[in-house]
Amino acid sequence: MAELSLNKTLILPENLIKECIAGNRESQERLYRYFSPKMFAICLRYANDYQSAEDILQEGFIKVFNHLDKYKASGSFEGWMKRIFINTSIEHYRKAVVTNRYVEIDSAYHVSYKGEDAVSCLSKKDLLGLIQQLPMGYRTVFNLYAIEGFTHREISQKLGISEGTSKSQLARARAMLQKMLKSTR
Repeated sequence: MAELSLNKTLILPENLIKECIAGNRESQERLYRYFSPKMFAICLRYANDYQSAEDILQEGFIKVFNHLDKYKASGSFEGWMKRIFINTSIEHYRKAVVTNRYVEIDSAYHVSYKGEDAVSCLSKKDLLGLIQQLPMGYRTVFNLYAIEGFTHREISQKLGISEGTSKSQLARARAMLQKMLKSTR
C-alpha cells in the first residue's frame, strides 16, 4: 500500500481508509500521525488553552474514526476532517457556554471598527497568541468569520446566537485585537 504523501496535494489511498474502518490500529495511527498537526492547529485556534485543544483533538479524531465510513471521497479528505474539527470545536464552545452560564449581551453597546487592519500585519504565531487571549465568544466568532470564512448567518446558526451578536462579537474581537497589538508595540 502506498504511504501518505507529504506533498501539498494529498491522495489518501482507499485501502488505508478501509483498513481504518475495519479497526486496523496501525492504519489509524498513520492517519492520526499525518493529520494531527494540522487538526491541532484548528483546535488551538478555538480552545482556551493547550489542554483544551488536546481534548478537542482527541474528540475530533474519535468522531473521524467513528464516521469514516460516511466519507464519500467526493471531495478532499482533509477538508472533510477539517469540518469535523471545526464542528467539534464549536460543540466544545457550546458546552463551555452552558457550563459557565455565559450570557450574550447583544445590545449593551456597539463597537465600531475603523482604521487600518493591524491584524493583517502579524505573523501567524503572533496572531494565534493574540487570538487565544480573546474571550471565548469573541475568539470563536473571529475564527469562524475571519479564518474559516463563515457568514454571520452561518455563525449565528452554528452557535445559536443572533446575526447581530455575531457582528458585534466580531467588531469587539477586532477592536480588542487592535488594542492588544498597540500595547505590544
